[in-house]
Amino acid sequence: MRADGFRPPTADSGVPTPSTCRTAPTVDGPRPCHPTEGIRPMSSHADHTTVIVGAGPAGLTAALGLARYRHPVIVVDSPRAPRNSASTGVHGHIGMDGVTPAEFRERAWRELSRYTTVERLEDDADSVSSAPGGGFRVALGGGETVEARTVLIATGVVDVHPADVDGFAECWGRSVIHCPFCLGEENAGRRWATVADNAELAGLSAVAFRAWSEDTIAICQESMPGLETARATARSRRGDVVTGTVRRLHHREGSLYGIELADGRVLERQTLVWTPRQRQQPVVQRAAEELKLTVDDAGFVGVDASQCTSVPGLYAAGDLTSRWKQSVTASTAAGAAVADAIHMSALLGVVHH
Repeated sequence: MRADGFRPPTADSGVPTPSTCRTAPTVDGPRPCHPTEGIRPMSSHADHTTVIVGAGPAGLTAALGLARYRHPVIVVDSPRAPRNSASTGVHGHIGMDGVTPAEFRERAWRELSRYTTVERLEDDADSVSSAPGGGFRVALGGGETVEARTVLIATGVVDVHPADVDGFAECWGRSVIHCPFCLGEENAGRRWATVADNAELAGLSAVAFRAWSEDTIAICQESMPGLETARATARSRRGDVVTGTVRRLHHREGSLYGIELADGRVLERQTLVWTPRQRQQPVVQRAAEELKLTVDDAGFVGVDASQCTSVPGLYAAGDLTSRWKQSVTASTAAGAAVADAIHMSALLGVVHH
C-alpha cells in the first residue's frame, strides 16, 4: 500500500486483473475476457476503481493517465465503429498527424497493454446509475453490471446524417467534412462549398474558408434574414452565397464533383463543409435523465474545469461536452484533466466536485 492509501489490485483483491480474467468465446474464437460474465461489484471505495465508458481519444487518454497513477481502470470499449471511422486521418495532434483512426486506437491500446491496472471490456454500456452503496453502477449490453467509485463518460456524440441527401454517406469523412481544421489541409486548393443554417454564418464561412480555397461558396435558404448582407460580405472576398436546398451529391467513390440542388442546378464543387445535427449516445441520454445531469440547450453535458459533471464522482470528456471543441487534441486534453482530478480526489479521500 502506498502512503496515500491506494492499493493496486491483486489476484485476491476482488478487482479483475489479467491473471483473474476468464476467456469468453466469440464468433471469432476465444478472446481475453475483461470480465464479461457475472461481473461482481468492485470494492470501489477501498481501491478507487474507475470505469471509463468509451474508448476514443478522451477515454483512452484518461485511462493512460490513471494507469500512470496506478489506479485500477476498466475501459468499456464499444464494438461499434467509432464516429471518425470514415475519416482518412487524424490531424492536428502532435505525433499522430495523418494516422488513420484505426491506427490511432491500435497504438493507444498497445501502449495501455503495458499497464496491469487497465482492463479492456469490449461491450456497449446501456446505463450509468447510482449504486446502492455509493458510487455508480454501469449496466452493460450483455446484461452484466460493474460498480465503481468514479465513472468517466467519454462516448462522443452521434452525427445525424441528412436522410434526404443522396451520396452524403459515401462522401462523409472524405470530400464532405465537418470542420476545416480536421481535414481542410487535405482538401486545400479545391472548389469549396459549405451549408449554413443562418445568413451571417454563410457570409463569414465564405470568407474564412479562403485559407484553404480561393473559390468558396455558402449554400443557405432563400428565406433567411440578412441574406443580402451575407452575400455582400462573401463577394467582397471573391466568395458567394447561393440559395437552395441540397438534394444530391455527385461523386466518384466518395470524391465529390457536383452538388445538386432541389431545383436541378448542379454546383461544381470538390469539397463540402457540412456539420450535421448531433445527438447524444443513448447511454448519455439515460444518464442525464436518471442522474439529473446539467445539460445545455443543445443537449451537451455541462462540466467544470476538471470535467466533473453536476453529479460528484461522475465525469464527462470529449465531444459530448461541447459542439465547439470537437477535435482529437481537445478530447485528449480533457481526458488528461479527468485523470488528474480523479487522482487528486483519491489522494484527498473525497469525491471531487
